[in-house]
This record gives sequence, C-alpha cells and structure tokens, in this order.
Amino acid sequence: MNSTEIFIVKRNGTRAVFSIDKIKNAIAKAFLSVGSFASQEVMTAVLSRLNIANGMSVEEVQNQVEMALMAEQYYAVAKSFMLYRQSHSEDRETRDKLEFLIDYCEATNAATGSKFDANANVEKKNIATLIGELPKPNFIRLNRRLLTDRLKDMYGKELSDKYLSLLNQHVIYKNDETSLANYCASITMYPWLIGGTLSIGGNSTPPTNLKSFCGGFVNMVFIVSSMLSGACATPEFLMYMNYFIELEFGDDYYKNADKVVDLSKKQRTLDKVISDCFEQIVYSINQPTGARNFQAVFWNIAYYDRYYFESLFENFYFPNGEKPHWESLNWLQKRFMQWFNKERTKTVLTFPVETMALLAENGDVKDKEYADFTAKMYAEGHSFFTYLSDNADSLSSCCRLRNEITDNGFSYTLGAGGVSTGSKSVLTINLNRCIQHAVKMGIPYQTYLSDVVDLTHKVQLGYNENLKQLQDKGMLPLFDAGYINIGRQYLTIGVNGLVEAAEFLGIEISDNEKYTTFVQSVLGIVETYNKKYRSKDVMFNCEMIPAENVGVKHAKWDKEDGYFVPRDCYNSYFYAVEDTSLNVLDKFRLHGKKYIEHLTGGSALHLNLEEHLSEPQYRHLLRVAATEGCNYFTFNIPNTICNECGCIDKRYLHECPSCHSQNVDYLTRIIGYMKRVSNFSAARQKEAAKRHYAKMEVGETC
Repeated sequence: MNSTEIFIVKRNGTRAVFSIDKIKNAIAKAFLSVGSFASQEVMTAVLSRLNIANGMSVEEVQNQVEMALMAEQYYAVAKSFMLYRQSHSEDRETRDKLEFLIDYCEATNAATGSKFDANANVEKKNIATLIGELPKPNFIRLNRRLLTDRLKDMYGKELSDKYLSLLNQHVIYKNDETSLANYCASITMYPWLIGGTLSIGGNSTPPTNLKSFCGGFVNMVFIVSSMLSGACATPEFLMYMNYFIELEFGDDYYKNADKVVDLSKKQRTLDKVISDCFEQIVYSINQPTGARNFQAVFWNIAYYDRYYFESLFENFYFPNGEKPHWESLNWLQKRFMQWFNKERTKTVLTFPVETMALLAENGDVKDKEYADFTAKMYAEGHSFFTYLSDNADSLSSCCRLRNEITDNGFSYTLGAGGVSTGSKSVLTINLNRCIQHAVKMGIPYQTYLSDVVDLTHKVQLGYNENLKQLQDKGMLPLFDAGYINIGRQYLTIGVNGLVEAAEFLGIEISDNEKYTTFVQSVLGIVETYNKKYRSKDVMFNCEMIPAENVGVKHAKWDKEDGYFVPRDCYNSYFYAVEDTSLNVLDKFRLHGKKYIEHLTGGSALHLNLEEHLSEPQYRHLLRVAATEGCNYFTFNIPNTICNECGCIDKRYLHECPSCHSQNVDYLTRIIGYMKRVSNFSAARQKEAAKRHYAKMEVGETC
C-alpha cells in the first residue's frame, strides 16, 4: 500500500493523506495502556487485517483497527482502544462546540456563523439561534445512523457503505440532515376547519368566525411548521378566509367594502376590517419562532385565475354544504396582493412567498383579466412567483417545488385533501463533481451518473421506510390527522452544478443543440430512474434545488479537491447568473419546455432586472413564457432599504430618496424568498454581488 496515494476524510469533512504511522502509534499506546508491548510481529499481524480505501472516513479506519485487534484476540487492548476513542471523541466534541460557539459569536451574521445551514431567514444571531445550532452535528450523526441501519437491512452493508462514501466525497448531499422532520408540504386545511388543532397536539377548537379564523390560522401554521424542516404551504388560505368573511358579511360583501361595519369608536369600514385581518396574520407569521431556530415560518400561499380555481375546486364543499364563490374570492385575492405590496414599503416582510397560478392556452394566459392583473402587480413593484401551466393537473407550492397533482391521486373526498402534496426528503446530486469524476476515471459520465442516481433512489426508499415507521409509532400527527397524505408526498432527487458540469465539458451555456442535448441527457437519466422506482405507494420527482446553502458548499468542497470550479457558488438556473450576454428572452428560452421537461419537481427562472418594467412589457413577457413553456418564474429588482431612516423604496437606488443617506442595504431574493443582502452568508453576498441585473432600454418590448 502506498499511503501517499490514499486520502481519508477527517471528521470536519476535509481530506487528508492517510498516515500508517498514526495507526501504529495508536496501536502501540493501546498495548502500553494494558501493560503490554506491541512487537513488530504483532504490529504486522494487526496491520495486515486492515483494508484502507480511498475516501474512507477516520471512523471507518478506527473501526477496522478495533476489529483487527479482536480478530487477533487482543481483547483487553481492543477494549482500551475503544475507551480511548470514546474519551477522545467526547473531549473533541466539547472542543469543537467551544470553538464553534466563539466563531459563531464573532460572525458578521447568523448565516455566516452557521456551520451547517447557512440560512438568510435568520434575521439576528442571538442566544436562541446559538442554542439551535449547537446540537446539529448530533442530529446529523443520528440521521445517518438511522438511515444506514435501514439501508443495511434493505440492501446490505456494501450499499450502506457506498452511500456514506458518496456523502463524504460530496458526490451527493442529504438536504436538511440536521432535522428529524420530513421536508416540506402543501397542506390541506380541512382537518383544522372541522376539528381545530386537537388532532395535531394543539388545544384549539375549529374556527367559527373571522376573528377565530385569523388567530387560529396563525397557531395552526406554527404547529404544522414545527413538524416540517422546510416550507408550509397553505394554498387554500384565502379561499377559507373568504368563507368566514361571507359568513359574517354576506356572499356579496365585496360590493360593500367601503361600508362602515364597526360599532366601536374606530368606525372601520369592511375593507379596513379585512385588511386588519391581513395584518394580524402576516405580521404574526413573520415573527421568529423558537421551533424554527428563531426564524420566521417558511409560509407559502397561492392565487388562482378563474380557470385554475374552477378546475381545482369545482368539487369542493365547506362543512355547511356551500361551495366557494369565485366572485368574492377574486376580489379578496386582488385585495390581499395589493395590500401586501404596499405593506412591504413599511417593513421587511419575507412571507408569505406568493405564487400566481395561471392557465396558459395558445401562447398566452387563458384568463386575460388575471394576465393583466399579474402584469399590473409586477409593474407596481410587487415581488411574487408566477406558475404557468397548460392544465390544472399540477401545482407549485413552494419557492420552486412543483407537483403533478394527477400523479398524486388528486381528489376532494369530503372536501379535503386536494392540495395535500409536497416532498418528504431531498437528496441532491453534485453533477459537476459527478461528471468530472467519471471523466477522470475514464468512463462515460452517463454510466457513472446512472449508478449514482440508482443509489439515491434506494437511499430515498430507505428514508421512506423510516418515515413510515415513525408514522406507525404515532410520531407524525400531520399525516394521521389528514393535513398531509404520505402517499401524495414525493421523494425528491435534487440536482446542483448542472451549468458548471457543462462548462467543464466545454459546452457553451446558451440555447444551442449541444447544451440542450446535455441537459436532456443528464436530467433524462434521473427521470428514467424516477419511473423505474415508482410504485403505487412511492413517487419520485426531480428538482433543481434552490441551493441557498449547498451551492456554496459544493463549490468550496470541489475546489479543495482539485476539481474545475468556475465560480464560488453553483448556479440554480440553466444559465450563469453573472452572464451579461444573455437577454431576457434568452433566459426564458433556457427555462423553456425542452430544458425543464424532466424537472418534474420544478425549477425557477429568476430574471434579475435593474429596474421595473412597464405593465405592457410584463404582459408581453407572460406571452413569451407561455410560448416558450417556461412554467415558473419571477422578476428580481433590488429594493433599497435605508439604514438611517428605515425608508424602503422598491427601486434599485444608491441613496435614500427620503433622507439622502448613502448608507443603504438592498432587499432581494437570495433564492426563493426575499431578505436583506446583509443577512446573506458571506459567500452568498459575494454571489449576489456578481449577479447581472439587466437594463431594459426605453421603449424596448423585449
């Protein structure tokens, strides 16, 4: 064995050259600790039983030493070695936590300080966020043990070891490994409507009026989100709110919005009563909560055009037997959107992440009224996502997560369950490393990628079995109570580093045949295995993940290991964010049908613009999206926040328009949600600074 050619993975994730001398010293000390001496003959016998492979972890090497000592019948020495390992491990863990505590306190912000989940949604670092960070290494170890034990039972030790090896080599990445909860969900609120929160551990009864709806909804979302590691989407939110407004003020309340309905001294109009309800809910949910590491709940809502609404909810009935009414809901959707847009000039409101669901037909939005309204809201500076589909059999419920509702057995049995979907787990493939490794090994990247993709599906099936076991033990009340249906939750294969892999292969990142073929080939492999492992109980999809955290990690790890890394943060798009040669139409095309065909779990086009466009321009871009088959997109124009007077302006300015201070910050999407750039991690701030914000010329219609 030539040790200089073998690398092992240290406990901090870095690689180091394997040293046989360190093993010899450890064995010698173990013998001395029991009053014995390791002769050369003994040492040779023990070492001959070791089989050290490239990419092995330190723990795996030490496990082999223990087994070798036992095999040679040096039981007392083996016991001493084990005790020393345990003691050393405990000391090391304490030292590591102390070091992390100091570094975290010194960090510029919470995202930079976090070692595992650099999350810009954490506004301030404090003792609460620190307490949330400290146990994360323990959760990672526990999750890995739970999963590898399951994999051994299902597929054998070889596959389990291979999974750990690919994790340590950063070929794959397990998202949200610091949490025991499943990923994200678009829930149905119907169980809460008829039973309150009693079935999920709360103590509230069902809402009976508008006031109890508002307060109860906030409590329900907090409870639900505490049992998820990702977003909580409530696509029925406005429809249910509309129901309770109608119960109190009549089905035609929207016709009398200016009527005074308040007998108190405030003499509020109905419109003010409703907007006060908006305020109560939105401001409450945007507060940090202890159950989420002192961050606000990741909350998502949806708006629907008339055709989408009628298709989704035509068979829905409220408990009193009434069906939802489009006319009033139409008014409420528009009112909430307008209110939220204005409210964002007062303070930073990250949530809800809004998605406008529109049906497309013949190269345009089918509902022209909602197409015009969508363009109008974009022109007024509002930041939201648009989901454009040629049918209502799919729904986007997150900042990019897309679900095929027909595949989910989408139904409204007893008025419930129709929008209950989401993702149980995300396991991401580092495509750049994967493809480069294959090339270095002299094998077709398709062959190696197929092998990796096959393994990810088996790992996800192992995770699914563990999740089912938790449900059997009563640990998943959201599933048992009907908020989420486990059979309608996807196992998601994530991809990252696609653009970087293409660049390594010398492929131009533009709408050209070579790039299209590459994208379809890579994502087609994932889709092939998605179909292969799909069953009546388990479904898979493929998502181009937001990669707020891991996009930086992949670039860092790959650079350290000598791979080609063209940027410090891997893209989450089909183009390079810093590319100045691509115009708006190019980017729509690069997120069109032929590129997203196999991304059944979704991707998001983020069009970074220097300034807001006109309503006609946005309206034209909706037609472009429909024509190109781009189904999920948003427009990012940095909002200016003054650090002196607090003024928020929806334009990209270099000085405050109110006090003229140049001490300004910017509000933009890190990926899916909007935050101050100063809240981004240090690495993400560098990425944000490189983003190309296109400038549209006067009179240009794209």
